[in-house]
Amino acid sequence: MNPSLLRSRLIATRRNLPPDERLERSRAICRHIIHHPRFDRARNLACYLAVGGEADLHAVMEEAWAMGKRLYLPVLSPLRHNRLWFAPWDGIAPLRRNRFGIPEPLHTWRETIPPQMLDLVIAPLVAFDAECHRMGMGGGFYDRTFAFLLHRRHWRKPWMLGAAYEFQQVERISTRRWDVPIDAVATERGIHSCKR
Repeated sequence: MNPSLLRSRLIATRRNLPPDERLERSRAICRHIIHHPRFDRARNLACYLAVGGEADLHAVMEEAWAMGKRLYLPVLSPLRHNRLWFAPWDGIAPLRRNRFGIPEPLHTWRETIPPQMLDLVIAPLVAFDAECHRMGMGGGFYDRTFAFLLHRRHWRKPWMLGAAYEFQQVERISTRRWDVPIDAVATERGIHSCKR
């Protein structure tokens, strides 16, 4: 299927999930993430705030704060086009919407950290395949931000975990040389490890 059509179809399916079903699926996804050893070991953790029917990770955030982890949310970089930095968030500090309507913490740039400082990144996605290729919203923000992972041979920090519903798994996602694969995907059925 044409990538644009696939993206549109899956975004619509995700957005049209009944709220109670979305909540149930999100809770299952969060349980799998919380019980994963990578979550337990992570000190600096990046999550996202769900928009457009994405899996809601508030339970993951609550557990991270309870365990004393430092939680960060992605923020658009004003300095480098289509890249992300990560700002701390405590669940209380005010948020503002960026140019895409996605909530970001109000922050100073001194508070943000570069992606290399994170231990675990939980990223939203539109689709994924068995080899953990990820289709995002089409802006390339995560690929540009984490491009350094394509050149690392030994040190693989941060560990990249996608969060999605099971129906977002597709047979194959066509990739380009600059696409950054993720390490695993958490769905309501469990953690999908990569087959590559």
